[in-house]
Amino acid sequence: MLGICLENVRKRVPLVHNITNYVTVNDVANILLACGGSPIMSDEPEDVEDITSICGGLNINIGTLNKRSIEGMYRAGRKANELGHIVLLDPVGAGASALRTDTAVGLMKEIRFTVIRGNISEIKTLALGSGTTKGVDADVADAVTEETLDTAVAFVKKLAEKTDAIIAVTGAIDLVADHERCYVIRNGRPEMGRITGTGCQLSGMMTAFVTANPETKLKAAAAAVAAMGLAGEIGWSRMQAGDGNSTYRNRIIDAIYNMDKETLDQGARFEIR
Repeated sequence: MLGICLENVRKRVPLVHNITNYVTVNDVANILLACGGSPIMSDEPEDVEDITSICGGLNINIGTLNKRSIEGMYRAGRKANELGHIVLLDPVGAGASALRTDTAVGLMKEIRFTVIRGNISEIKTLALGSGTTKGVDADVADAVTEETLDTAVAFVKKLAEKTDAIIAVTGAIDLVADHERCYVIRNGRPEMGRITGTGCQLSGMMTAFVTANPETKLKAAAAAVAAMGLAGEIGWSRMQAGDGNSTYRNRIIDAIYNMDKETLDQGARFEIR
């Protein structure tokens, strides 16, 4: 079951270096603390190699790019590869602009990623080198549904083989795959899409899960996705009259903070294909 992966995060307290976007940086730090990890943030090129060296995992998120942070991503990524650390790419908005697409594709060419996590449009953009992403939300035409599930599973497995990375596609139905197996996860609430940064938070938390579970990376990545979706369900069940998306954000983080192995094992809804 997946709960052991959360238990290992709490035992091992992985230190995660986040080069993430400034819209959600505080929420990423808090959810890392909530799940049992330890966050550190730096995108200054002269700082990132030292910071990455003391961490076990690196989370690269391209949500708010600038030339300095792009340089920092490359330098941190190369150092993490040199040290054999876990490295995750979150290609936020890839396909929405040439800079985002080119940066994500360029990073993939030069850095070995352990995990690549995004919505289906972002992931398709990386597979094709171009795309039609609308802002940072998945194109409706690309949505993973029960009708398109078989095709989507085959696609992520093929991309995982091509990139030698775990591919995590999040949406109404979540897919987490290597070239052989795909976890199909059905946790979550549609209201999670009304909060800025649930994907960014998941990428930070997923980096911690994989770093703390190096022997079972695919299972750990799937556990992070299931935990985030389950937290969305738990958080929503505790909403009161007058609560809004700001309260919901906090309730999701609180649900992760209070989640234990048994809760995750009982609440995770998934199959392996």
